[in-house]
Amino acid sequence: MQDVLHDRSWIASHIPHQGKMCLLDQVLTWDSLSIVCLASSHRAADNPLRAHARLGAACAIEYAAQAMALHGALLQPAGAGFGLLASAREVESWVARLDDLKSDLRVSAQRLHSDARGALYSFELHAEECLLVRGRASLLLDASNSSIDGAIA
Repeated sequence: MQDVLHDRSWIASHIPHQGKMCLLDQVLTWDSLSIVCLASSHRAADNPLRAHARLGAACAIEYAAQAMALHGALLQPAGAGFGLLASAREVESWVARLDDLKSDLRVSAQRLHSDARGALYSFELHAEECLLVRGRASLLLDASNSSIDGAIA
């Protein structure tokens, strides 16, 4: 695994999400198939995903999608376009909400398959050693983007 750490400013410069919608704070580790990120934004009262004064567990999918976008940016540093989240499947949650968790979130994504048209990832969110949410996500890639070794952009 690569051990290059990337902070929030680097992350914001490599994904389309800006301001408070950039949810991740740091890339902890990554390699050609996986990425692990850290997030504290789930505790922010002004988190843009909050509804009815809470951050539901379904928002974990957006945290995972941003980790997948970062993975693509790390694999293709020349800057190809970004994919769109096409579907989330087999999502399981052991919590109802994320905003009441005191520890940071560890967001991990593993690329299971990819080609020039899309990618399939599995993802997990943990708080400390506790598994909170896991599932799979499909990404649809811009057909005009080229792919390097099946990497997502």
